[in-house]
Amino acid sequence: MEENKNYTSPTPETENDELEIDWMDILRRIIAIRKSLYKAAGIGLVLGIIIALSTPKQYTVSVTLAPEMGSDSKGGGLASLASSFLGGTSLGNSPDALNAALSSEIVSSTPFLLELFDTRVQTLDGELDTTLVAYLDEQQGSWMGAVLAAPGMAIGFIKGLFTEETDTVATLNPFQLTKEENQKVESLRKNILADIDKKTGITTLSVTLQDPTVTAMVADSVVTKLQQYIINYRIAKAKEDCAYLEQLYKERQQEYYDAQQRYARYVDANKSLVLQSVRTEQERLQNDMNLAYQVYSQVAQQLQVARAKIQEEKPVFAVVEPASVPLTPSGTSRKVIVVGFVFLAVVFTGVWKLWGKPYWLQLKEGLQKQD
Repeated sequence: MEENKNYTSPTPETENDELEIDWMDILRRIIAIRKSLYKAAGIGLVLGIIIALSTPKQYTVSVTLAPEMGSDSKGGGLASLASSFLGGTSLGNSPDALNAALSSEIVSSTPFLLELFDTRVQTLDGELDTTLVAYLDEQQGSWMGAVLAAPGMAIGFIKGLFTEETDTVATLNPFQLTKEENQKVESLRKNILADIDKKTGITTLSVTLQDPTVTAMVADSVVTKLQQYIINYRIAKAKEDCAYLEQLYKERQQEYYDAQQRYARYVDANKSLVLQSVRTEQERLQNDMNLAYQVYSQVAQQLQVARAKIQEEKPVFAVVEPASVPLTPSGTSRKVIVVGFVFLAVVFTGVWKLWGKPYWLQLKEGLQKQD
């Protein structure tokens, strides 16, 4: 009871004093280790400058496309012809399995990226004028990539000492890529991206490389090849239909010519005869010729429709924002990298000196006492 009577609850002023003492104690401890913090800041500054200078600049070019897919015709073209010949119902055109909504998958596909290898590029200073696949070998690697690749390069060098070099020129085989070709494909896959707005259908293509002019040229080539990819798919079926009708047209034309020749020869050979059997055969040959002409005429009309359909199936791409040479690099600036390393070095050193090291010493002493 006496202990309870003597107990006094802490007042807000006491709590504030303790809090103020704690903060002052932390401030004094920070001041006491200021020399260590200065050294850490200097080390962080040096590391930040080294890493910032060794990290290559990256330039990004973005191109905005607004694809306008052509409307599908219903009940026309080859469907009507099939219905006429086979007696079936006319089939409407189904929606495309591949359209602009799959631009991201097309751009990241291996065949598409391999086609970019032969793209002609030129650096901003004009010193390098070559293909994209050769330019990728000239790009500066980051310090982290060089560190990670060092063991592999050493192993490859040792293997090269025991391997005979050949002068044969390797041809590009999409089915089986070499290690170097696969690395270049993966590099392009990371640096060439397509983003689709599902609501508006607008496609944004972005290309990131180390030279601004090369980046703009590659972005322009990507847009051109992507458009051609989609166009080729859209008109592939129409071209097949047109090729089939071309063959059918020639066959029906020849059948009509043959029927015409048979009728003409028979009439010439029996023009002086008035027998009923001759007239019957003449009417039969004339009917065959007329039927062959009707089929030939119908196929000719459908062929013209199929040729026009090829143009109708071509999608129209409106380039909202074309490719242009960027003036400033993208990504994290070198100043931010330097400031970040200085900040991390100071924070890490301060935490270690104020809390980490005392706890470590206590733990070490406790282990020694147990021994």
